[in-house]
Amino acid sequence: MRRRRRSARGEKAPNHERWLVSYGDFITLLFAFFVVMYSVSSVNEGKYRVLSNTLNEAFRLPRRSINPIQIGELQQGTGALPGDVLSEAATDSTGSADPGDAWAEEKRLGYLAASIESSLEPYVDSGQVAITNHGLWMEVSIKSRLLFESGRARLGRHAKRVLGDLARILKSVPNPILVEGHTDDRPIHTREFPSNWELSAARAARVVRLFTRLGVDPKRLAAVGYGPNHPIADNHTEAGRRQNRRVTLVIRSGKATEAVARIGLGAVRAHR
Repeated sequence: MRRRRRSARGEKAPNHERWLVSYGDFITLLFAFFVVMYSVSSVNEGKYRVLSNTLNEAFRLPRRSINPIQIGELQQGTGALPGDVLSEAATDSTGSADPGDAWAEEKRLGYLAASIESSLEPYVDSGQVAITNHGLWMEVSIKSRLLFESGRARLGRHAKRVLGDLARILKSVPNPILVEGHTDDRPIHTREFPSNWELSAARAARVVRLFTRLGVDPKRLAAVGYGPNHPIADNHTEAGRRQNRRVTLVIRSGKATEAVARIGLGAVRAHR
């Protein structure tokens, strides 16, 4: 009896809070389960956007060349594009012109702008030529002093070399080309040019005439003289007047040409 009493006194009291250990383990496992489920169900938004854009291009856009275009392949000095890149961009998978495909037209104008910039790089770097790509049309703005003497509309030898490089590029694409003549606001009154209207129109016409002689399809060309009415700089300064005296080539895509036919050239110019 004494031994039983000792053993009874030596036993520890039962722990009634052991269930908390099991409960803690259960909560930990449950938390881990929800973390795994969340990580599986969450979507990487960036990767999803890339995948979505890739699928859209694959199903919506025309066939592309399997050969990548390298910028270094542009032939320096000639303005020529590698292979038949321009003709490929101008056609769809059936080989026929597709002027309604805005993406193909923007691609062609992008290559065209790169080619012109490569060919006229020294003049672009010196600020005598500016190339602006607007997506469905592009502009090549040439300072008048690079092409003509003051108050004259006769092209110089240097001008013919610059425009010759342009013509070699432009005759390989089907885009319509509008040649614009611009002057500053200082009046001119000579026997040949009674006003800036005649001077700007004559300069644009001389450029168009040279392009046709160099092989550019005359059906794609048009000349217009704006005189001093579309300045891009302040005519109150000599620097501004030099910028305003220019010849601008507006190279349009099919979409831009359709817009001109529907709403007129003035409305299209307002959105340029």
